[in-house]
Amino acid sequence: MSVPLTHLTVDEYLEAEESSEIRYEYLGGQVFAMSGGSKEHNLITLNIASRLRSHVRGGSCSVFMSDMKVKLELANKGKSIFYYPDVVVSCDSEDQDRFFLNYPCLIIEVLSPSTETTDRREKLVNYRTLKTLQEYVLVSQDEVKVEVYRKDAQGNWSLIILGKDDELHLDSIGATLTMSEIYEDVIKV
Repeated sequence: MSVPLTHLTVDEYLEAEESSEIRYEYLGGQVFAMSGGSKEHNLITLNIASRLRSHVRGGSCSVFMSDMKVKLELANKGKSIFYYPDVVVSCDSEDQDRFFLNYPCLIIEVLSPSTETTDRREKLVNYRTLKTLQEYVLVSQDEVKVEVYRKDAQGNWSLIILGKDDELHLDSIGATLTMSEIYEDVIKV
């Protein structure tokens, strides 16, 4: 069976997203429906976002949850990509688009069985092309485990893996979260 694939322009995608009840990520003309998250996924996302929001309140940074897109331009391929991270922070005054961010400094994804491979491979590779991104964080929902990909002053990326006895230090916004705060009402730490 042959099924034709529809190719959308960025403008067509953004227009369709405004009225859609389902969220879609956009990869160079193709759209992919986002699946719903578990209770644990939602709690972890809310725990992180609410603490980060309290931390940046009154400053120049903004924290967004699952409904804010991040736009990437893959210059070498001439393609636009829009992802929906679980938590995203921008501290850039140039980030003025209403429905997406161009200049995030911090992106956090809570891993789900249906998205883990994409978060670890495709999104990791693509997010690292963002010049303003300083940290990309992957949070497990099944165990107390947090992976922090961090860019240094020379533009090199490193990985730090944290467990139950560690704290998550987010250099990009000067915040620290304990594992108890991240996993509150999900996993006893």
